[in-house]
Amino acid sequence: MPMYFQLTQYDVSHFRKNWGWILFWGIALVLLGVMAMSATVFTTLISVIFLGAVLFASAVIMMLNTFQYWLHKPGFFSHFLVSLLYMIAGLTLMFTPIPAAFSLTVIMAVFFIVIGFFRIIFAAATQLPSWGWSFLSGLVTLALGILILSGLPSSGFYMIGLFVGIDLFIWGWAFIMLSILAKGAKA
Repeated sequence: MPMYFQLTQYDVSHFRKNWGWILFWGIALVLLGVMAMSATVFTTLISVIFLGAVLFASAVIMMLNTFQYWLHKPGFFSHFLVSLLYMIAGLTLMFTPIPAAFSLTVIMAVFFIVIGFFRIIFAAATQLPSWGWSFLSGLVTLALGILILSGLPSSGFYMIGLFVGIDLFIWGWAFIMLSILAKGAKA
């Protein structure tokens, strides 16, 4: 049995008042999705390199914390090892993005499957206004995850970029549909 959210008068008026922002974010996500889909290999490589840079930056911060705070404490060695692992993972992704893309393709497939499943459950359980679009977004995301896994190993080079783009496009479209509904909501 679905769980319904009861939107209060405040919620509806707040929703209606901010329909323009919801539309803006939807359009931005759609445009990002189109850009990602038009350059799938580039999007894949940029995604892998960016993830590596984030991991490396995290490693630097953790390493500084390790030497600043944990140097003469019992947890020093474990904190040092975790920092080192983050650093190695980050550098590996940044400097070998093509092989890393294949490995990350599997991780991305699992991510899409899990996110799609939770979007479906959330949309069906809450049935917020325009919930069908969120439900569709979940179905598409789940299907993308399954398609990624079924296309391995050849899909590893371009699938991340393509499916990130499709996911952004569909999620943006859900926001656009929500903004249209919010604009017409009666306060």
